[in-house]
Amino acid sequence: MGIVQVFVLSLLFFVLFFGIAFILNMLLRSTWVMAVVFPIVVIFIVDDVAFTEYFTQPGEAFPALWQDIIGLQAVDLFILFTGFAGTIVSGIVIRILRAKGYQMF
Repeated sequence: MGIVQVFVLSLLFFVLFFGIAFILNMLLRSTWVMAVVFPIVVIFIVDDVAFTEYFTQPGEAFPALWQDIIGLQAVDLFILFTGFAGTIVSGIVIRILRAKGYQMF
């Protein structure tokens, strides 16, 4: 993967998760909700196992998930980290806006 692709993907993940987290924070009136939900989103992005298999066949699904996480390259981890940074920045922005008197919904 080229450096330009990594830059564009990381920027897209940052903006995507910032926007999603900002909207969820406004609607749910909870500042860090997306930061807690983000690992679940990462599991959906990374795994190749159906969601129901975590309940029907946990002995096979969780080791497969662990192998998928271990198999990620540094570039993939960087891109996912920028998405997480977007959720954190969104929480900070919401707190600043609320401190300045803006009421969102």
